[in-house]
Amino acid sequence: MAYGELTGEIYRAGVSGTRPELPTDPTKLAAVARRVLSEEVFGYIAGAAGTEATAAANRAAFERWRLLPRILRDVRERDLTVELFGHPLPAPVLLAPIGSQGLVHPAGEVESSLAAAKLGLPFVLSTVSSVSLEEVAAAAPTASRWFQLYFPSDRDVATSLVGRAEAAGYGAIVVTVDTPVVGYRPTDLDNAFLPVLHGHGAVNIADDPVFRAGLPEHADHAAVMARWSQVFANPGLSWDDIRWLRGQTGLPVLLKGVLHPRDGLQAKNVGVDAVIVSTHGGRQVDGTIAALDALPEVRAEVGRDFPVLFDSGVRSGVDVLKALALGADAILYGRPYIYGLALAGRRGVEHVLRCLLAELDLALATAGYRAIGELTEEALRHSGSPGR
Repeated sequence: MAYGELTGEIYRAGVSGTRPELPTDPTKLAAVARRVLSEEVFGYIAGAAGTEATAAANRAAFERWRLLPRILRDVRERDLTVELFGHPLPAPVLLAPIGSQGLVHPAGEVESSLAAAKLGLPFVLSTVSSVSLEEVAAAAPTASRWFQLYFPSDRDVATSLVGRAEAAGYGAIVVTVDTPVVGYRPTDLDNAFLPVLHGHGAVNIADDPVFRAGLPEHADHAAVMARWSQVFANPGLSWDDIRWLRGQTGLPVLLKGVLHPRDGLQAKNVGVDAVIVSTHGGRQVDGTIAALDALPEVRAEVGRDFPVLFDSGVRSGVDVLKALALGADAILYGRPYIYGLALAGRRGVEHVLRCLLAELDLALATAGYRAIGELTEEALRHSGSPGR
């Protein structure tokens, strides 16, 4: 698929005076979305932990790497396809799990998943979605989708959630492991804003039949939320839980939130199918290493044949290209598509994704490569390294 043809569509429409409804520069989306969202909701989406140093480091890491293009290499045909767990993807992009999407659009995750489905990209649904995992699956029954699991403290509830995801056709389980507790997020604290208290993010656990079985027959909302808080929090999560989970499902299991190379190797050794190098978009621990700086070391530790995915700080198609060259098999794209959702629902998400893929396609060509599989660190130079 020639994603770069989007630019031609836009230019041709411009002849009759039509301009894009939304920015084509992903770094401008936040400012536009801020105009239509409440202070609390925008802060929840855009904010990060502590002084937001990790979020800033994620972006700075991309700036330190520069493309070193090759020329005269016949790039008329480009191939962006990749394969994950035996399934082909049209491009190395997934929609990252972001909770409580009903805050920015009434249909929330349903709209985002439908946009992803139209482009053939996997949608990763958060445990703390505003819409149940079954409703999202029913909206696009043939689409590729994965389920992100915040591993609850009750293993029976965990088993139920994973079983429901399997029954609903989700293709993988993404276990977020960087959230033993919720990080210190001053923006949310200053706004005294927690989405679950506003009716967004509890549905998958609160309505789970195994979870409900642990409540009195006529439990009121306060009792449900008190038990939800107990079950959702799991600071005792350990490698033993991951080993146990690996034995509960035949789906691929990925660990999201890996930064240390030895943790990547440990994940491989306990039978996990892939890791996702991630800082949770800077929302968990302030002052950590940038995710992009961690990526090459994790890749080196786990070897070339073990899948490594990546998120945190990705904004542009050039960013995607850099992450792939540094060892990622695919990336997860987060905040920009949520801004698109806030601005224009499903159509906004599709626009943001098409722009990302168009820039990736054109960047691949202008850097002198024909296929994603050709990319290595040789395509880049670190800004502090000497030329060759």
